[in-house]
Amino acid sequence: MRQGTRTVANAAVLTIGEAARRAGLTRKAVRLYEARGLLPPVERTESGYRLYTEHDLRTLRFIRQARAVGLRLEEIQTIMKLRRTGIPPSEDVVALLEARFGEIERQISELQSLRHTLADVLDAATSRAHRGEQPRLCRILDQAKQ
Repeated sequence: MRQGTRTVANAAVLTIGEAARRAGLTRKAVRLYEARGLLPPVERTESGYRLYTEHDLRTLRFIRQARAVGLRLEEIQTIMKLRRTGIPPSEDVVALLEARFGEIERQISELQSLRHTLADVLDAATSRAHRGEQPRLCRILDQAKQ
């Protein structure tokens, strides 16, 4: 028997460490997802150890994959609630993904603008330093705002 795997009531169950390892997560993340309701409460041994099933493992993998594409826990929870109703949530998921995509596009635009401003500030500071002048950061930052 592999360490971290136990059999209870003829069903293979995993300890938190083994479930986290197989799902590509940390133990802390697994506990967080359970605490946030993304993962239903799991069975525990008499000594209080959590026991995870293959279904739990599939859920954990789904959460990891959803996080990898930039979804927030609240968005993942919404998708999972929709899935539990038994009705394919395709339109709702598409709307959620489109909204998230828009947010990311806005963040990229803001970061590009910030990058441009910071490059200007850096150029001004570098230019002053090369001329032997002390870069006066407050003045440089004031000029960057304009």
